Amino acid sequence: MSSHSAELQPVETQSSERDRIFDLFRRWGYLDANLDPFGGPVGSGFPELRLDGPVAEEARKIYCGSLAAEFMHIPQRDRREWIQERMESSRPQKVDRGWLAERLLQADLFEQILQTRYLGTKRYSGEGATALIPLLDTVLETAADLGANTALMAMSHRGRLTVMSLVVGIPAENVFAGFEDVDPRSVLGGGDVKYHQGATGHYETRNGKPLRMHLVSNPSHLEAVDPVALGRARAKQTHAGPDGTRQVLPIIMHGDAAFAGQGIWAETLNFSGLKGYSAGGAIQVIVNNLIGFTSNPSELHTSRFSSDLAKRQPIPIFHINAEDPEAVLRAAKMAVEYRYRFGTDVVLDLIGYRRHGHSEVDDPTITQPLLYKKINEHPPLFQIYAKQHSIDTSAMEARFRQFIDAGYDKAATMQKAPVLRRLPQYWDKYVGGRYNPALEVPTNAPEDTLKQITEKLTTYPADFSIHPKVKKLLEQREKMGTGRLPIDYGMAEALAFGSLVKQGIPVRLSGQDSRRGTFNQRHSVLIDTENEQEYVPLCHISPNQAWFEAYNSILSEAAVLGFEYGFSRDYPDGLALWEAQFGDFSNGAQIIIDQFIVSGEDKWGLLSGLVMLLPHGYEGQGPEHSSGRIERYLQLAAKDNIQVAQPSTAGQYFHLLRRQAMRSWRKPLIVFTPKGMLRHPDAASPLSVLTNGKFETVIQDPEIANGERVLFCSGKIGHELKRERRRRGDTRTAIIFLEQIYPWPEQDIEAALAQHSNAREFLWVQEEPANMGALSFVAPQLERLTHGLPLRSVKRTASSSPSTGSHTAHEMEQKTLMELAFKSF
Repeated sequence: MSSHSAELQPVETQSSERDRIFDLFRRWGYLDANLDPFGGPVGSGFPELRLDGPVAEEARKIYCGSLAAEFMHIPQRDRREWIQERMESSRPQKVDRGWLAERLLQADLFEQILQTRYLGTKRYSGEGATALIPLLDTVLETAADLGANTALMAMSHRGRLTVMSLVVGIPAENVFAGFEDVDPRSVLGGGDVKYHQGATGHYETRNGKPLRMHLVSNPSHLEAVDPVALGRARAKQTHAGPDGTRQVLPIIMHGDAAFAGQGIWAETLNFSGLKGYSAGGAIQVIVNNLIGFTSNPSELHTSRFSSDLAKRQPIPIFHINAEDPEAVLRAAKMAVEYRYRFGTDVVLDLIGYRRHGHSEVDDPTITQPLLYKKINEHPPLFQIYAKQHSIDTSAMEARFRQFIDAGYDKAATMQKAPVLRRLPQYWDKYVGGRYNPALEVPTNAPEDTLKQITEKLTTYPADFSIHPKVKKLLEQREKMGTGRLPIDYGMAEALAFGSLVKQGIPVRLSGQDSRRGTFNQRHSVLIDTENEQEYVPLCHISPNQAWFEAYNSILSEAAVLGFEYGFSRDYPDGLALWEAQFGDFSNGAQIIIDQFIVSGEDKWGLLSGLVMLLPHGYEGQGPEHSSGRIERYLQLAAKDNIQVAQPSTAGQYFHLLRRQAMRSWRKPLIVFTPKGMLRHPDAASPLSVLTNGKFETVIQDPEIANGERVLFCSGKIGHELKRERRRRGDTRTAIIFLEQIYPWPEQDIEAALAQHSNAREFLWVQEEPANMGALSFVAPQLERLTHGLPLRSVKRTASSSPSTGSHTAHEMEQKTLMELAFKSF
């Protein structure tokens, strides 16, 4: 009786046991899955899952094969069930094996041909992960079926040339031409290596649906391109309208070592789902070679998989053995369908190997002799797959070789001409290159218009509970905008933004706490004190206005600045601004500044009108809250690649912003904005400056005619010099403000100096130490204009730190600067 009872368990018990076993495999199956390209699990596996019985065998087949899903960390039940249903579905997968074999052959053969034609040349082969090509095919085809017409792709150098040729649609001869150095920009210091160049092309799916393809230009700094790509995708989606996230699909490819190790990628991953930075979900592909240069995975990350960083987000991770191309196609299709269903990122961890060294001139047998013995004995994937399914690839190979040979022959006859890029139509009216005064436009605004904008900026719905302090601020601004009070920087900016959106020019602003402003100066978003509902006055300026957006960013500089640069790259018809909390915080984004913002035009012929707002000024707040590091940007300035300005008044700031948006000359603008001077009467401007003026690159001294001494300066210290001059009753010393430092406004400086023909003393005065600030840049320029007379400088002593940490010491130093500036020699 007892033995009979043990055999006949209730149906509920059997069902719960099945659920328990399946739950174990759903949670942990990926740890024991057959993901190593040479067989078996990655790492030591997960012995606890090696259970006996038909249920365990069924679950193992589903969750421990060549495709493994990591998804049980996702808190949303419907999303887990969606993945579970597709993983456990018994529906057969339709695969065109002849097509798949041919694409694998093309990927491997293209790399091999490059190897033989350009022996000893770096190209960063993708061999060992050639399943990436049909993976991308499937991503694009699935997305096209779901409404995509554009794909924006980013990747590093490995396998890039093959992706450019076989997926982006760049003709083979153009790829070969990159090995022949036919881009003349490289001759005079411009241009870039072939495996960093961007590309635009067209892709047609097997059922005839076209997609516009964009491969983003990138530097060697791994993962730096990620936020740039997402920013570009967001801009393209904005252009496309309400259906933009369906039409434009971002695809970002990573190396395994970089995915785990690069901090900018961790920052960028955090964008997913954030209102100001989401691109509707991106397909994140780890091209996982299980190696980083010469380092093994155990030296690169402590987790089992390099993808573990992604588990901080509620997104699925699909691990796929790259040696099972049919599993790769299944995972790619599932990933895209998930993205379009739930609007989030999806990670595809394509686990393969790297056939050669880090580059083709490396010998990997020195550092991984056993691994490379195994790799050297391993045939290419297309041969393995063709053999498994009895596919004759000889005709495919002959056809592809003929195609490649024709491209090679054509490349040899190509003329040395600039690389032509097919830019989107919205770039047609914008230009780069050298500064041309003919591109200047009026930036003043009619008084009636500014008063209308003021009314909209300073009012709110009748039932809106305004904070008392904000109410007082708006009352003051109403007086400023109607000419009853001088205009401060906050109001000047609001009027600039309001006038631009009224003209149809969109404005996007982001940064840490930028909606209110670090210094309580902006208040672009009003918060109801009763229900925390938001009201954005700049969105209610006029009926047919352009859009305005202001976002508090994540606590990051590199990723956010990269995103905004990317946005500006594909939204030239708007004003895109990034604001640092303090100017020197931008050093956390130095890679983006160096590799994209200042050099993108020179390297890749790509323009940007991004504005960087960097609060700057010595006010006794210590080394990290004083200097915006003017010297760094001036050191990077050449060939009119950027603009560097420090507007000393609110009116100047108004015109500078409008000039940036309204001119067709698209160059990054670095603005050193004030802190303590934001509301100072000396820096305020009358309404008439906004209605009649323009941005002055140099401000002449209206108080001193034909001075005997001339002080050149920029920014806050100029106001301090003027106050000191009044205190002393000095009528001999003229003070000239340099508002734009680059491009160097030589003619305007000469015009200012012409007013002081009696001058015999010339000084550059700055707050910064001698080895910082604008001194080393402006001194040789000014010395050419002082008619052979020497230029002296007043500055703090050279220092490794921007400023003292003592407020008392700061005050003493500042007083000394004033004394030296007015001391005659």
